[in-house]
Amino acid sequence: MFDRELSWLSFDRRVLELAEDDTVPLLERVRFLSIVSSNLDEFFEIRVAGIMQQEESASHPATREFLLEVLEGVRRLVEAEQACWQDRLLPALETAGIRFRSRPQLDEEALRELSPRFDRDILPALTPLAIDPSHPFPVLTNKGLYLLVLLRDPETGELRHAVVPVPRALPRVLAYGTEHARYHTLLSHVIQSFIDRLFPGLELRGSWAFRITRNSDLYVDEEEAGNLLEAIEDEIRNLRKGAPVRLEIEASAPDDELAWLLKSIGLKTENAYRVAGPVNMMRVGSLVDIVARPDLLYPTFIPTLPAECADPSRLYERIARQDVLLHHPYESFGPVVDFIRQAAKDESVVAIKLTLYRTSGDSPVVEALKDAARNGKQVTALVELRARFDELNNIEWARQLEEAGAHVVYGITGLKTHCKACLVVRKEKAGLRRYAHLGTGNYNPRTARIYTDFSLLTADEEITAEVGLLFNVLTGNLGRSKFRHLLVAPFELSRRIIDLIDSEASAAKAGRKSGVFAKVNSLVDPEVIEALHRASRAGVKVELLVRGVCCLRPGVPGLSENIRVRSVLGRFLEHSRVFRFENSGGEPVILLGSADWMQRNFVRRIECVFPVRDKSLRRRIEQEILGTYAERLGDAQELRIDGTYAPCVPEGRRGRCAQDAFLSLASRHDSEPVSAPRRKARGRSARRRR
Repeated sequence: MFDRELSWLSFDRRVLELAEDDTVPLLERVRFLSIVSSNLDEFFEIRVAGIMQQEESASHPATREFLLEVLEGVRRLVEAEQACWQDRLLPALETAGIRFRSRPQLDEEALRELSPRFDRDILPALTPLAIDPSHPFPVLTNKGLYLLVLLRDPETGELRHAVVPVPRALPRVLAYGTEHARYHTLLSHVIQSFIDRLFPGLELRGSWAFRITRNSDLYVDEEEAGNLLEAIEDEIRNLRKGAPVRLEIEASAPDDELAWLLKSIGLKTENAYRVAGPVNMMRVGSLVDIVARPDLLYPTFIPTLPAECADPSRLYERIARQDVLLHHPYESFGPVVDFIRQAAKDESVVAIKLTLYRTSGDSPVVEALKDAARNGKQVTALVELRARFDELNNIEWARQLEEAGAHVVYGITGLKTHCKACLVVRKEKAGLRRYAHLGTGNYNPRTARIYTDFSLLTADEEITAEVGLLFNVLTGNLGRSKFRHLLVAPFELSRRIIDLIDSEASAAKAGRKSGVFAKVNSLVDPEVIEALHRASRAGVKVELLVRGVCCLRPGVPGLSENIRVRSVLGRFLEHSRVFRFENSGGEPVILLGSADWMQRNFVRRIECVFPVRDKSLRRRIEQEILGTYAERLGDAQELRIDGTYAPCVPEGRRGRCAQDAFLSLASRHDSEPVSAPRRKARGRSARRRR
């Protein structure tokens, strides 16, 4: 198996290749470069932090050697990232008329213009922090940008240090010049150009931008916590004091200043990264919004609205007749929002239940739930307080929902609620009837514009009954309930997935038709990998689409020679989880869901994988979705036995791409366009990111 951390770095390297690719629109390349930086931040906050903790506890003698291997892999990636900015993107931006200037390139004319702006708009927000015996080294915010300043007292000759925080509230990229000669530079460059004004009477000997990354994993003992919400709030406040795991600093910083800074924050030299360009490359992504150049972005895309969903007032009537499948972002997320909004005002609706893992800052879903509660509906919201990096947002949503009269619960102790489900109960002539939405992505209309996901709207009695059971498990802590149609973690998802894989191996041994297809974000779980090995040895053809981390090594003789692993990266973030099993020569089983094939998804999360039972929808997935991924390989790379990736077709992205095909396919369907979305960058706010 490949190592998880090194596979993560390989994924980030493939994202960087999008920034290097001149077939990608120029400002989109800048955006991809910022995503690389955001991904690396999370990598250090969680993965590297965990390795360093293992090293400190001496839990494994090889940990030290592995940590150095990971840090060296990061160093190579950072060097490639900076080279992409300096050697590829900056010249291309200049050619396109977008002029970006570093601090040494700010000439006298630029400084004359920027000087009054600094005094008026920047200087009042700056707070220099002296460091001396009476002012110890301050606690610096995780990922905050700072300037290390070296000063000299002209009277005594004494050298002094100070730290200046770069205010997060100010824009990190500034424009200056005339309409016909517009230039851009970093806020930190402007501050450094005039930083001597903060220290009158002292000589400026140098200033260097730097940032610290800290361990950001939450550690909450749920068994001991009297109030989970308050315990998580307290832990988030403590994260600013988390152990430092990385220092990034301008390459021009002298060795003795770097050594002094490392000693002050308690890091080793191996954890320091000198960068030749912007210290926080993620902030460069703001250039995309500052520069009004739609010609340098992907063509405007408007998601389509299936005709059967065009009238929100008749949506439930449509679902009652037949299941509805939506392929986001090619098809609008609007019907999912309408599903909840209509329930909020429908007098026939008596109850709404929904899981909330991540959502947008102006969430129409939450607003609809609040309206429903105010309208007298029984509203139950399963709010996951431990959604990484969205904890504070979810705490705020939980409080707002409670104030509106909704029942807010936080799931089962020790388990994250990651499934995406909504259940609506309506009072109809024949009695109470359930309607459900099941999805592969979050209830977030913003990320639904840039993440590929599926939504299933159904009134199938057997499926909706089990969705009702799922919510009862979550709210009533019912233990190991049995599900027939849904595959639910941590109860049985892993076992049933392995059983499905093994059934394909049995079919192949018996000479029957067999095959496995899986599309996931990550493949890490060793038991599933072993099952795939068994299937491969039995002769089963296994096709895997793994966007990010993949620990399975394909093509190993006698072990995995029948397994092919591909990764699709492009304009949209591939986020959907899709599974197809030939089912021992019978009718194929097609499943969608929220779970990756990782131990955390199988053991430490509430996940829901659900079947597509409608024959017409299964046919659509087979032909339009899986067929397109198999035939359109321009945006796909194949994982090789040595851990490297290679384009699946010689022409690479210049060839036919799956995502382009989905865009064309959506426009040909019997549908109508909805309002154009405002495209957002895929940084951690979208990780998250994930």
